[in-house]
Amino acid sequence: MKVEIDQKSGFCFGVVNAVSKAEEALQSNDKLYCLGDIVHNGMEVSRLETLGLITIDHKKYFTLKDCKVLLRTHGEPPSTYEYARENNIELIDATCPVVLKLQQRVRRAHEDMQQQQGQVIIFGKKGHAEVKGLLGQTGNRAILVENEADLEQIDPQKPLVMFSQTTKPLDDFHRLSAKIQERAQAPTDIKDTICRQVANRVPRLKIFAAGHDVMIFVGGRKSSNAKLLFAVCQQANPNSYFISGKEELDTNWFTGHNSVGISGATSTPQWLMEEIAEIIRKI
Repeated sequence: MKVEIDQKSGFCFGVVNAVSKAEEALQSNDKLYCLGDIVHNGMEVSRLETLGLITIDHKKYFTLKDCKVLLRTHGEPPSTYEYARENNIELIDATCPVVLKLQQRVRRAHEDMQQQQGQVIIFGKKGHAEVKGLLGQTGNRAILVENEADLEQIDPQKPLVMFSQTTKPLDDFHRLSAKIQERAQAPTDIKDTICRQVANRVPRLKIFAAGHDVMIFVGGRKSSNAKLLFAVCQQANPNSYFISGKEELDTNWFTGHNSVGISGATSTPQWLMEEIAEIIRKI
């Protein structure tokens, strides 16, 4: 049986950078906290925790003093940095450069829109870590939209600027932004801020999944990116299966088939996909 790993899958450069910073900091033997899961992949989080990484939530963070905290790729609102300055917390900032640049653009747009009595619109998932960081740049005054029903919050008489969470699907962004422009009666400025390293995986993944008898997609259950990319696999290949670890493999999936493709989300480590590929080869 031919087993092939999608070489365009796995960690994006932002996650590679965050994991590298965590591993480097852990070598000092100092206690290192991470604000939220460093990646939405339980297997990789567990691996880093065995090295000493301590994952905490925001409630715990706002009780800390005199320590070292890693900020993951998704980015944080200004309040996180303010608390660190006031409480002698050393921050290891692993915010993805793409997200960091977007935060800066959102902050400047908010300042401009305030002068024009306008609106900042964020297309993203409610509660997502990156979205919380973006909203924080506007003092949580930006309008968050997830779907067409949310457009009712937008005042068509006021100017607006729209941004997107970096990992949202391009098609959804284009469809929603077109609806906003149809309704608007004031100047609109639509900013396509979707990360192409993520978006470009979709067309490549369609071809890869269709080229195999069976498709195994490896991802964390918490990962929005994993859910999106797995849906792409299912559309291209009905024999697609979502797993988070090797224990979820079912030998019946491979009966009568000659080729297996393996792919993963931007938060899926290469070592995990290789481990699963080796098990499938033995099957």
